[in-house]
Amino acid sequence: MPSLPLRGTAFANGVSVIHGDTSRKLWNSKWPQVPEHEVPITSVTNGIHIRSWISKDMAALLDRYLGPKWTEDPLREEIWDRIDKIPDEELWRTYERRRERLVAFARRRLREQLERRGAPRSEIEAADEVLDPSALTIGFAKRFATYKRADLLLYDPDRLARIVSNKERPVQIIYAGKAHPRDNEAKDIIRKVIHLARQEPFRSKIVFIEDYSMCVSRYMLQGSDLWLNTPRRPNEASGTSGMKAAANGTINMSILDGWWDEAYQTGIGWAIGNRETYQDFNHQDTVESNAIYEMLEKEIIPMFYERGTGRLPRRWIARMKASIRTICPVFNTNKMLYEYYSSFYRPCAQMLEHLSA
Repeated sequence: MPSLPLRGTAFANGVSVIHGDTSRKLWNSKWPQVPEHEVPITSVTNGIHIRSWISKDMAALLDRYLGPKWTEDPLREEIWDRIDKIPDEELWRTYERRRERLVAFARRRLREQLERRGAPRSEIEAADEVLDPSALTIGFAKRFATYKRADLLLYDPDRLARIVSNKERPVQIIYAGKAHPRDNEAKDIIRKVIHLARQEPFRSKIVFIEDYSMCVSRYMLQGSDLWLNTPRRPNEASGTSGMKAAANGTINMSILDGWWDEAYQTGIGWAIGNRETYQDFNHQDTVESNAIYEMLEKEIIPMFYERGTGRLPRRWIARMKASIRTICPVFNTNKMLYEYYSSFYRPCAQMLEHLSA
């Protein structure tokens, strides 16, 4: 079926640069006399409607220091350059409130989940004590497809246990998502996450939120400190959750795939790997999970808990601001729609006029 629209449409595109490249490789056989780079498939990278995903607290902060143009004309980079005008204290206080809301929401949902399953009263009451409102919080919320590797962070449970058990620098992980009803492998990954979350020392450090929805997504995007994305490159067409997280000040840690392959630069987040491809998936999982643990242990956790004057993580806040300043003016629906209009819709309209004439 994909051959029919590819042959019959005036234009075809992937939803990120790497998706366009991959699509040209996949469909090169349909144009056998054409070099791969000339296969008529281009790309327009997806974007998000920032105002729909940003928290009210953050929106108020941007209104105050950036002015109303950040919603009216988000393409203008000079507007986002004003992010540095936001006092570190004010930005961090706003973020801490949102993390506290996320923890309260996760506790409430966990309690409801346990009550539905008929869990013992002691386990239900313990749900009110899971997670720490001040701890470094890693968020992973998306469709549970096998290529997204939701369990990559759990690859070495012993090493992860040492990371989350550090009382001086606590780390916690909140998962949410759904698997396709017929995707049994993805369901097994969810079972693995839930099973591990019930064991010590993960019982109060890992939470899986059921019934994934836009409501759950908003809480997690707005309250997590680090947004984790671990697809098996190059299977991620674009992905947009990281864009939504970045607009809220959440910092991305991702495989260089989809939109992050275009967005990543030193100082705005963390890249897992360096665009390598693997034939042995087990070896790939070992290498990339080790890379995650290394970055957490040696860079991310120390940066988050490095407190200077005013008990503020100045370097972490600087990275939050750099992420917002770099990502928001590029990965938004205004830019995406303008590219569709200028590259496809307007030329199509002109072609129709010429044909009609």
